[in-house]
Amino acid sequence: MQKYDLILLSDQRFVDPENPDWFIKNILQEDNMVKNALEKRGYRVMRTNWDNPSVDWTETGYVLFRTTWDYFDRYPEFEQWINRVKNLTTFINPVDTIIWNLDKHYLNELKNNGINIPPTIYIERGCMTSLRELYLSAGWKDAILKPVISGGARHTYRINEENVDALERSFRELVSGESMMLQEFQHNVINEGEIALMLFNGRFTHAVLKKAKSGDFRVQDDFGGTVEDYRASKDEISFAERAVACCQSLPVYARVDIIRDNNNQLCLAELELIEPELWFRRFPPAVDSFAEAIAVHINKKG
Repeated sequence: MQKYDLILLSDQRFVDPENPDWFIKNILQEDNMVKNALEKRGYRVMRTNWDNPSVDWTETGYVLFRTTWDYFDRYPEFEQWINRVKNLTTFINPVDTIIWNLDKHYLNELKNNGINIPPTIYIERGCMTSLRELYLSAGWKDAILKPVISGGARHTYRINEENVDALERSFRELVSGESMMLQEFQHNVINEGEIALMLFNGRFTHAVLKKAKSGDFRVQDDFGGTVEDYRASKDEISFAERAVACCQSLPVYARVDIIRDNNNQLCLAELELIEPELWFRRFPPAVDSFAEAIAVHINKKG
């Protein structure tokens, strides 16, 4: 008999912290909202860190990635864990979807399916071309450099003529061990912010607007970014739905981050299908939609 119907995955830092700050309190609040909504539907639920060595994954029906926000700093270990655990239990968003979404090469696939993304150049691991050469060949005055596997703005740099040479050493160290990507900087990230739309089983529930603090371009709250409620337009919702529909299989949960590009067209910044923050604390009814989407998915699996 299975011990748990669902395990919610977190980061060890966020499991039973002694003195949680505001950031961790938000994590605990939202994970508890999800846990309670699932338990109301009769599921036996546990929350723990993904790398907990005491968990017997064969005793768990399903696994839900929630706040595993250390995986991009420990990617080789995380990848090994996925390859082991995928044979012992079932991930709510399918494992093929998760593996595909881990690497931002997926953006190019979406582009080939008609989804607008920022102009992007992929720089494969071991590339010997200098950052300056790459920057000049792109022809963009302002660019963003980041790893293809990352989160939380890890090693994300805004590049221009004035600082490109100063970043050469960091770039060389990074690209020796991982693939990178160079994108044309989209100025509306600063002017208008980034819209995050939440979709469960392909259906939109709510949205927030993320804005960077003055003088920065990163919208994450780790860097002083702010979040506010947002009423998404029909065009924005339609764009998000089309992006999600391009996935090989419809994800149970998705966050679609969109911006206006330099031509003022809707543009996909990220498609988050692994462990997105979903801001249930700003829109509590959505947690029931989330739990219901999970229940529908489990019932289909039988």
